[in-house]
Amino acid sequence: MTIAHRAPAVDAAGVDEAADWLRDRGHRVSAARRLVLEALFAADEPVSAERIAAGLDGALPESDLASVYRNLDTLERLGLVRHFHAGHGAGMYALAREQEYVACNSCGEVRALDAERFDSVRELIRRDLGITARFDHFPIVGLCARCEAATQPDDERS
Repeated sequence: MTIAHRAPAVDAAGVDEAADWLRDRGHRVSAARRLVLEALFAADEPVSAERIAAGLDGALPESDLASVYRNLDTLERLGLVRHFHAGHGAGMYALAREQEYVACNSCGEVRALDAERFDSVRELIRRDLGITARFDHFPIVGLCARCEAATQPDDERS
């Protein structure tokens, strides 16, 4: 099981700003680390380390998978990246934002939502169970509307 790092989120606007932030704190921005940052900023959704190493389906050069994992771990410890697990698949990585996720356990769609949209759910759990809930490492899973509609008998879809 992987551990979610809890560094405060760093909300960089782009690769150069993230690289400058790293350098300002004494961290190297190697070609491999920059490539990971470029992949995360280029992706329009959370991505697996494997997809980053494969070059985002040809959009970027391929990388060594072990190097990608090392850089993702470092960037997460520093607060630039977050990872979460949606179902039984590989961990998914995204830039650190004040977001939490919902995932369809049928088609695999993952949607990022502003964390504040979960405030009422968190408050209900805190009030009823005494637990301060977070949905950042394990998203809320269920069926998206499209998959749920596909499971309905034809006479119920009309």
